Amino acid sequence: MKQFFTLLAAVVLTATTYAQVGIGTTTPDASSALDITSTTKGLLPPRMTTAERDAISSAAKGLIVFNTTLNTLQINEGDAATANWISLSSTDTHAIGDSFGGGIVFFVYDGGQHGLIAATADQSAGIRWYGGSYTYTRARADGIGAGLKNTAIIIANQGPVDGNAFAATVCNEYSVTVGSVTYGGWYLPSKYELNLMYENIGPGNALGLGNIGDFTTSSYWSSTEVEYSFAWKQKFANGNQNYNSKDSSGNSVRAVRAF
Repeated sequence: MKQFFTLLAAVVLTATTYAQVGIGTTTPDASSALDITSTTKGLLPPRMTTAERDAISSAAKGLIVFNTTLNTLQINEGDAATANWISLSSTDTHAIGDSFGGGIVFFVYDGGQHGLIAATADQSAGIRWYGGSYTYTRARADGIGAGLKNTAIIIANQGPVDGNAFAATVCNEYSVTVGSVTYGGWYLPSKYELNLMYENIGPGNALGLGNIGDFTTSSYWSSTEVEYSFAWKQKFANGNQNYNSKDSSGNSVRAVRAF
């Protein structure tokens, strides 16, 4: 028996080190390191939650897992220093919670072909909404995509006032590099977009994903104006939306971008 196990170990070592390994076949394809042949069984990858996936230390580029939180197969297209998990349900689609485009997907439509991405961290822990002057900026649009136009309107109206940073500028000037790609096009979300962020990836979100956006429990500015001295914000501790004076520096900022 001892001789048998010694021989078996030698065979496994030889197959692993010097040849292709075949499972279900005695003639593995010459181009493969591992060739599994079966008409009745499949390949079962490691299954884990989003939190367990994110706890993998220095995840290698190309690492594959099945994400049980999102119910999808995922591959790391980033590197060991900065993971970028992409869902493989389709190469052209993405799901809420995916790491993609420099941030975290928090809204999808068209079957996941398009949607919105939140930055992975706050652009400010507390900054004013205006640029130093109470005015009617007319940045009152709401809904999907409205924040992009609101941001441009606010900067055009308030940018020249005193030259200091404010909520819209820190989003507009934000960029992040993942791998070799730098992602720009970020903006201050509209009131509606901000609520989608809270509901889908914020603390205690309805999808049960956990706080995957690493948000604080403070309030966040939206780009939607109420009137000349007030703008909408949202509390991420409980989801309540109300308004605040534009000169308040007590609200955080999280930039978003579309894909």
